[in-house]
Amino acid sequence: MSSITGKAKKFLFEYLSNASPTGFESPGQKIWLEYLKPFVDEVHLDNYGTSYGIINPGKKYKVVIEAHADEISWFVNYISDNGFISVIRNGGSDHVIAPSKRVNIHTKDGIVQGVFGWPAIHTRKAKDTNNNPSLSNIFIDVGAKNKDEVLEMGIHVGCVITYPDDLFQMKDFYVGRALDNKMGGFCIAEVARMLKEKKKKLPFSLYVVNAVQEEIGLRGAQMIANTIQPDVAIITDVCHDTNTPMIKTKEQGDIKAGKGPALTYAPAVHNKLLQQVIDIAEKKKIPFQRQASSRSTGTDTDAFAYSNKGVPSVLISLPLRYMHTTVEMAHKDDISNVSKLIYETLLTIKDGQSYKYF
Repeated sequence: MSSITGKAKKFLFEYLSNASPTGFESPGQKIWLEYLKPFVDEVHLDNYGTSYGIINPGKKYKVVIEAHADEISWFVNYISDNGFISVIRNGGSDHVIAPSKRVNIHTKDGIVQGVFGWPAIHTRKAKDTNNNPSLSNIFIDVGAKNKDEVLEMGIHVGCVITYPDDLFQMKDFYVGRALDNKMGGFCIAEVARMLKEKKKKLPFSLYVVNAVQEEIGLRGAQMIANTIQPDVAIITDVCHDTNTPMIKTKEQGDIKAGKGPALTYAPAVHNKLLQQVIDIAEKKKIPFQRQASSRSTGTDTDAFAYSNKGVPSVLISLPLRYMHTTVEMAHKDDISNVSKLIYETLLTIKDGQSYKYF
Protein backbone atom coordinates (compact mmCIF):
# COMPACT_ATOMS: atom_id res chain seq x y z
CA MET A 1 0.00 0.00 0.00
CA SER A 2 1.12 3.58 -0.64
CA SER A 3 2.21 5.70 2.31
CA ILE A 4 0.15 8.56 3.71
CA THR A 5 1.67 11.74 2.30
CA GLY A 6 1.07 15.43 1.66
CA LYS A 7 -1.99 17.19 3.06
CA ALA A 8 -3.41 13.91 4.30
CA LYS A 9 -0.34 13.27 6.47
CA LYS A 10 -0.34 16.85 7.77
CA PHE A 11 -4.01 16.45 8.72
CA LEU A 12 -3.35 13.07 10.31
CA PHE A 13 -0.66 14.40 12.65
CA GLU A 14 -2.57 17.57 13.52
CA TYR A 15 -5.83 15.73 14.18
CA LEU A 16 -4.37 12.78 16.09
CA SER A 17 -2.23 15.00 18.31
CA ASN A 18 -5.16 17.25 19.21
CA ALA A 19 -7.08 16.60 22.44
CA SER A 20 -10.74 15.60 21.97
CA PRO A 21 -11.93 14.22 25.33
CA THR A 22 -15.44 12.81 25.58
CA GLY A 23 -17.91 15.67 25.92
CA PHE A 24 -15.30 18.22 24.85
CA GLU A 25 -14.62 17.15 21.25
CA SER A 26 -15.09 20.53 19.54
CA PRO A 27 -11.42 21.48 18.95
CA GLY A 28 -10.79 18.19 17.16
CA GLN A 29 -14.08 18.39 15.27
CA LYS A 30 -13.09 21.79 13.87
CA ILE A 31 -9.84 20.32 12.52
CA TRP A 32 -11.69 17.33 11.05
CA LEU A 33 -14.42 19.40 9.37
CA GLU A 34 -11.91 21.84 7.90
CA TYR A 35 -10.11 18.94 6.18
CA LEU A 36 -13.37 17.36 5.03
CA LYS A 37 -14.99 20.50 3.55
CA PRO A 38 -13.38 20.40 0.07
CA PHE A 39 -14.57 16.82 -0.46
CA VAL A 40 -18.26 17.18 0.47
CA ASP A 41 -21.21 19.29 -0.63
CA GLU A 42 -22.49 20.24 2.83
CA VAL A 43 -21.19 20.23 6.41
CA HIS A 44 -23.33 20.04 9.54
CA LEU A 45 -23.04 19.96 13.33
CA ASP A 46 -25.57 18.65 15.84
CA ASN A 47 -26.31 20.01 19.32
CA TYR A 48 -23.71 17.87 21.10
CA GLY A 49 -20.91 18.26 18.57
CA THR A 50 -21.24 15.34 16.16
CA SER A 51 -19.91 16.63 12.84
CA TYR A 52 -20.77 15.36 9.40
CA GLY A 53 -20.49 16.12 5.73
CA ILE A 54 -22.93 15.15 2.99
CA ILE A 55 -22.00 14.11 -0.53
CA ASN A 56 -24.83 14.26 -3.07
CA PRO A 57 -27.42 15.61 -0.61
CA GLY A 58 -31.18 15.41 -1.02
CA LYS A 59 -31.51 11.81 -2.16
CA LYS A 60 -34.14 9.57 -0.59
CA TYR A 61 -31.68 6.70 -0.02
CA LYS A 62 -29.08 7.57 2.62
CA VAL A 63 -25.82 5.79 3.48
CA VAL A 64 -23.64 6.59 6.48
CA ILE A 65 -19.93 5.96 6.99
CA GLU A 66 -19.04 6.67 10.59
CA ALA A 67 -16.27 6.86 13.18
CA HIS A 68 -16.20 8.39 16.64
CA ALA A 69 -14.28 11.52 17.55
CA ASP A 70 -13.86 11.30 21.31
CA GLU A 71 -10.94 10.02 23.35
CA ILE A 72 -10.81 8.71 26.90
CA SER A 73 -9.77 11.15 29.62
CA TRP A 74 -10.15 12.02 33.30
CA PHE A 75 -12.16 14.51 35.36
CA VAL A 76 -10.94 16.45 38.39
CA ASN A 77 -13.09 14.99 41.16
CA TYR A 78 -11.53 16.25 44.40
CA ILE A 79 -8.81 18.68 45.50
CA SER A 80 -7.20 17.96 48.87
CA ASP A 81 -6.24 20.66 51.37
CA ASN A 82 -2.57 20.11 50.53
CA GLY A 83 -3.18 20.57 46.81
CA PHE A 84 -3.30 17.06 45.37
CA ILE A 85 -6.00 16.17 42.83
CA SER A 86 -8.07 12.98 42.75
CA VAL A 87 -9.78 11.94 39.53
CA ILE A 88 -12.64 9.92 38.06
CA ARG A 89 -12.80 8.39 34.60
CA ASN A 90 -14.30 10.04 31.55
CA GLY A 91 -14.58 6.90 29.44
CA GLY A 92 -12.48 3.77 29.94
CA SER A 93 -9.25 5.35 31.16
CA ASP A 94 -6.75 2.89 32.59
CA HIS A 95 -5.51 3.68 36.10
CA VAL A 96 -2.60 1.24 35.70
CA ILE A 97 -0.82 3.42 33.13
CA ALA A 98 -1.38 6.70 34.99
CA PRO A 99 1.51 6.83 37.53
CA SER A 100 4.39 9.05 36.33
CA LYS A 101 2.47 10.28 33.26
CA ARG A 102 2.37 13.96 32.38
CA VAL A 103 -1.11 15.45 32.02
CA ASN A 104 -2.85 18.49 30.58
CA ILE A 105 -5.62 19.91 32.73
CA HIS A 106 -8.05 21.88 30.58
CA THR A 107 -9.30 25.12 32.16
CA LYS A 108 -11.23 28.03 30.69
CA ASP A 109 -7.96 29.98 30.58
CA GLY A 110 -5.98 27.23 28.89
CA ILE A 111 -3.85 24.20 29.73
CA VAL A 112 -2.33 23.67 33.16
CA GLN A 113 0.37 21.02 33.22
CA GLY A 114 0.60 18.40 35.92
CA VAL A 115 1.78 14.87 36.60
CA PHE A 116 0.31 11.71 38.02
CA GLY A 117 2.61 11.36 41.02
CA TRP A 118 3.62 8.01 42.49
CA PRO A 119 5.65 7.13 45.59
CA ALA A 120 9.20 5.89 44.97
CA ILE A 121 9.86 2.14 44.87
CA HIS A 122 12.01 2.52 48.01
CA THR A 123 8.99 3.60 50.04
CA ARG A 124 6.54 0.91 48.97
CA LYS A 125 6.27 -2.40 50.80
CA ALA A 126 5.43 -5.51 48.78
CA LYS A 127 2.41 -6.33 50.94
CA ASP A 128 1.14 -2.76 51.05
CA THR A 129 -2.37 -2.54 49.58
CA ASN A 130 -1.30 0.71 47.92
CA ASN A 131 1.54 -1.04 46.10
CA ASN A 132 -0.49 -1.14 42.85
CA PRO A 133 -2.22 1.81 41.24
CA SER A 134 -6.00 1.98 41.61
CA LEU A 135 -8.63 4.62 41.02
CA SER A 136 -8.63 5.32 44.75
CA ASN A 137 -4.92 6.05 45.10
CA ILE A 138 -3.72 7.71 41.89
CA PHE A 139 -3.40 11.48 42.14
CA ILE A 140 -2.24 14.53 40.19
CA ASP A 141 0.40 16.98 41.39
CA VAL A 142 0.43 20.45 39.82
CA GLY A 143 3.20 21.80 42.06
CA ALA A 144 0.78 23.73 44.27
CA LYS A 145 1.32 24.37 47.97
CA ASN A 146 -2.34 23.90 48.90
CA LYS A 147 -5.93 23.77 47.63
CA ASP A 148 -6.24 27.55 47.32
CA GLU A 149 -3.25 27.67 45.00
CA VAL A 150 -4.78 24.92 42.83
CA LEU A 151 -8.01 26.94 42.58
CA GLU A 152 -6.06 30.08 41.72
CA MET A 153 -4.61 28.19 38.74
CA GLY A 154 -8.15 27.90 37.33
CA ILE A 155 -8.49 24.22 38.21
CA HIS A 156 -11.82 23.12 39.66
CA VAL A 157 -13.88 19.97 40.03
CA GLY A 158 -15.08 19.02 36.53
CA CYS A 159 -12.00 20.13 34.62
CA VAL A 160 -11.14 17.49 32.04
CA ILE A 161 -7.66 15.96 31.92
CA THR A 162 -5.83 14.46 28.92
CA TYR A 163 -2.36 13.14 28.18
CA PRO A 164 -0.09 15.32 25.99
CA ASP A 165 1.45 12.43 23.99
CA ASP A 166 1.57 13.25 20.27
CA LEU A 167 1.41 10.96 17.26
CA PHE A 168 4.68 9.60 15.87
CA GLN A 169 5.74 7.00 13.32
CA MET A 170 7.73 3.91 14.29
CA LYS A 171 8.69 1.80 11.28
CA ASP A 172 5.37 0.67 9.73
CA PHE A 173 3.26 1.80 12.69
CA TYR A 174 1.66 5.05 13.74
CA VAL A 175 1.86 5.39 17.53
CA GLY A 176 0.10 7.67 19.99
CA ARG A 177 -2.93 8.26 22.17
CA ALA A 178 -6.47 8.44 20.81
CA LEU A 179 -5.94 6.37 17.69
CA ASP A 180 -9.16 4.95 19.15
CA ASN A 181 -10.90 6.26 17.22
CA LYS A 182 -9.63 9.38 15.59
CA MET A 183 -7.77 7.12 13.19
CA GLY A 184 -11.24 6.02 12.07
CA GLY A 185 -12.13 9.68 11.55
CA PHE A 186 -9.05 9.98 9.36
CA CYS A 187 -10.08 6.89 7.37
CA ILE A 188 -13.59 8.11 6.56
CA ALA A 189 -12.27 11.56 5.62
CA GLU A 190 -9.90 9.81 3.22
CA VAL A 191 -12.86 7.96 1.70
CA ALA A 192 -14.48 11.33 0.98
CA ARG A 193 -11.23 12.58 -0.54
CA MET A 194 -10.94 9.49 -2.76
CA LEU A 195 -14.50 9.86 -4.02
CA LYS A 196 -13.88 13.52 -4.86
CA GLU A 197 -10.50 13.06 -6.54
CA LYS A 198 -11.64 10.02 -8.52
CA LYS A 199 -14.83 11.91 -9.52
CA LYS A 200 -17.12 9.10 -8.46
CA LYS A 201 -20.86 9.79 -8.62
CA LEU A 202 -22.98 8.02 -6.04
CA PRO A 203 -26.68 7.27 -6.62
CA PHE A 204 -27.50 8.04 -2.97
CA SER A 205 -26.70 10.66 -0.35
CA LEU A 206 -23.56 9.78 1.58
CA TYR A 207 -23.19 11.04 5.15
CA VAL A 208 -19.60 11.12 6.46
CA VAL A 209 -20.13 11.16 10.23
CA ASN A 210 -17.71 11.79 13.10
CA ALA A 211 -19.74 11.12 16.24
CA VAL A 212 -19.12 12.26 19.80
CA GLN A 213 -19.38 10.44 23.13
CA GLU A 214 -18.85 6.85 22.00
CA GLU A 215 -16.58 6.07 24.92
CA ILE A 216 -19.35 6.51 27.48
CA GLY A 217 -22.09 4.50 25.75
CA LEU A 218 -22.40 5.27 22.01
CA ARG A 219 -24.34 8.43 22.85
CA GLY A 220 -23.41 10.59 19.86
CA ALA A 221 -24.24 7.79 17.44
CA GLN A 222 -27.63 7.29 19.08
CA MET A 223 -28.47 10.94 18.50
CA ILE A 224 -27.20 11.26 14.94
CA ALA A 225 -28.75 7.96 13.81
CA ASN A 226 -32.15 9.38 14.72
CA THR A 227 -31.36 12.67 13.01
CA ILE A 228 -30.19 11.18 9.70
CA GLN A 229 -32.39 8.05 9.66
CA PRO A 230 -30.06 6.25 7.22
CA ASP A 231 -30.82 3.19 5.14
CA VAL A 232 -27.32 1.70 5.52
CA ALA A 233 -24.47 2.31 7.96
CA ILE A 234 -20.79 1.37 7.61
CA ILE A 235 -19.01 1.85 10.93
CA THR A 236 -15.29 1.85 11.53
CA ASP A 237 -13.65 1.55 14.94
CA VAL A 238 -10.67 -0.27 16.41
CA CYS A 239 -10.23 -3.83 17.65
CA HIS A 240 -7.44 -5.58 19.54
CA ASP A 241 -4.30 -6.92 17.92
CA THR A 242 -4.31 -10.11 19.97
CA ASN A 243 -0.85 -11.29 18.96
CA THR A 244 1.06 -9.22 21.52
CA PRO A 245 2.17 -10.68 24.88
CA MET A 246 -0.33 -11.32 27.70
CA ILE A 247 -3.41 -11.69 25.46
CA LYS A 248 -5.12 -15.06 25.05
CA THR A 249 -6.16 -15.58 21.44
CA LYS A 250 -8.59 -18.36 22.39
CA GLU A 251 -10.53 -15.78 24.40
CA GLN A 252 -9.96 -12.62 22.37
CA GLY A 253 -9.76 -14.03 18.83
CA ASP A 254 -6.81 -14.15 16.46
CA ILE A 255 -6.20 -10.70 14.95
CA LYS A 256 -2.83 -9.29 13.94
CA ALA A 257 -1.85 -5.78 12.89
CA GLY A 258 -0.69 -5.57 9.28
CA LYS A 259 -2.93 -8.38 8.05
CA GLY A 260 -5.88 -6.20 7.11
CA PRO A 261 -9.08 -4.76 8.59
CA ALA A 262 -11.16 -7.03 10.82
CA LEU A 263 -14.77 -7.81 9.88
CA THR A 264 -17.06 -8.64 12.76
CA TYR A 265 -19.79 -11.26 13.00
CA ALA A 266 -22.39 -10.19 15.58
CA PRO A 267 -26.17 -9.88 15.92
CA ALA A 268 -26.02 -6.15 15.15
CA VAL A 269 -23.99 -6.75 12.00
CA HIS A 270 -26.26 -7.35 9.02
CA ASN A 271 -25.33 -10.61 7.32
CA LYS A 272 -26.16 -9.54 3.77
CA LEU A 273 -24.25 -6.28 4.09
CA LEU A 274 -21.31 -8.11 5.68
CA GLN A 275 -21.23 -10.58 2.79
CA GLN A 276 -21.26 -7.67 0.35
CA VAL A 277 -18.18 -6.24 2.08
CA ILE A 278 -16.45 -9.64 2.05
CA ASP A 279 -17.23 -10.13 -1.64
CA ILE A 280 -15.74 -6.78 -2.60
CA ALA A 281 -12.67 -7.38 -0.41
CA GLU A 282 -12.04 -10.69 -2.16
CA LYS A 283 -12.69 -9.21 -5.60
CA LYS A 284 -10.37 -6.25 -5.05
CA LYS A 285 -7.80 -8.35 -3.16
CA ILE A 286 -8.06 -6.25 -0.01
CA PRO A 287 -6.78 -8.35 2.92
CA PHE A 288 -9.17 -8.80 5.84
CA GLN A 289 -9.54 -10.78 9.04
CA ARG A 290 -12.58 -12.14 10.85
CA GLN A 291 -13.73 -11.78 14.43
CA ALA A 292 -16.89 -12.48 16.40
CA SER A 293 -18.63 -10.48 19.13
CA SER A 294 -20.94 -12.00 21.70
CA ARG A 295 -24.17 -10.02 22.06
CA SER A 296 -23.01 -6.44 21.33
CA THR A 297 -20.02 -5.17 19.37
CA GLY A 298 -19.39 -2.41 21.91
CA THR A 299 -19.13 0.09 19.04
CA ASP A 300 -21.38 2.62 17.34
CA THR A 301 -22.51 -0.24 15.10
CA ASP A 302 -24.97 -1.22 17.83
CA ALA A 303 -26.40 2.30 18.07
CA PHE A 304 -27.02 2.54 14.31
CA ALA A 305 -28.27 -1.03 13.86
CA TYR A 306 -30.93 -0.74 16.55
CA SER A 307 -32.03 2.81 15.73
CA ASN A 308 -35.21 3.87 13.98
CA LYS A 309 -36.78 0.80 12.34
CA GLY A 310 -33.46 -1.06 12.23
CA VAL A 311 -30.58 0.03 10.00
CA PRO A 312 -28.49 -2.60 8.15
CA SER A 313 -25.04 -2.00 9.61
CA VAL A 314 -21.53 -3.43 9.27
CA LEU A 315 -18.35 -2.97 11.28
CA ILE A 316 -14.91 -2.61 9.68
CA SER A 317 -12.25 -2.47 12.40
CA LEU A 318 -8.66 -1.30 12.50
CA PRO A 319 -6.41 -3.68 14.48
CA LEU A 320 -4.84 -1.77 17.34
CA ARG A 321 -2.11 -2.61 19.83
CA TYR A 322 -2.31 -1.38 23.44
CA MET A 323 -5.81 0.13 23.31
CA HIS A 324 -6.60 2.86 25.86
CA THR A 325 -2.94 3.63 26.49
CA THR A 326 -0.80 6.51 25.24
CA VAL A 327 1.08 4.21 22.86
CA GLU A 328 -1.72 2.78 20.75
CA MET A 329 -0.24 1.35 17.53
CA ALA A 330 -1.82 0.88 14.10
CA HIS A 331 -0.14 -0.49 10.97
CA LYS A 332 -0.02 1.89 8.01
CA ASP A 333 -1.29 -0.76 5.58
CA ASP A 334 -4.32 -1.50 7.75
CA ILE A 335 -5.19 2.20 7.86
CA SER A 336 -5.04 2.44 4.07
CA ASN A 337 -7.01 -0.78 3.64
CA VAL A 338 -9.80 0.35 5.98
CA SER A 339 -10.32 3.40 3.76
CA LYS A 340 -10.04 1.36 0.57
CA LEU A 341 -12.53 -1.26 1.74
CA ILE A 342 -15.12 1.35 2.72
CA TYR A 343 -14.57 3.17 -0.59
CA GLU A 344 -14.94 0.04 -2.71
CA THR A 345 -18.01 -1.08 -0.76
CA LEU A 346 -19.75 2.26 -1.36
CA LEU A 347 -19.30 1.81 -5.10
CA THR A 348 -21.30 -1.45 -4.94
CA ILE A 349 -24.32 -0.10 -3.03
CA LYS A 350 -27.28 0.53 -5.32
CA ASP A 351 -29.92 3.21 -4.96
CA GLY A 352 -32.80 1.79 -2.93
CA GLN A 353 -30.98 -1.49 -2.28
CA SER A 354 -32.95 -3.77 0.04
CA TYR A 355 -31.18 -5.80 2.71
CA LYS A 356 -34.17 -7.83 3.83
CA TYR A 357 -33.18 -11.45 4.29
CA PHE A 358 -36.06 -12.91 2.26
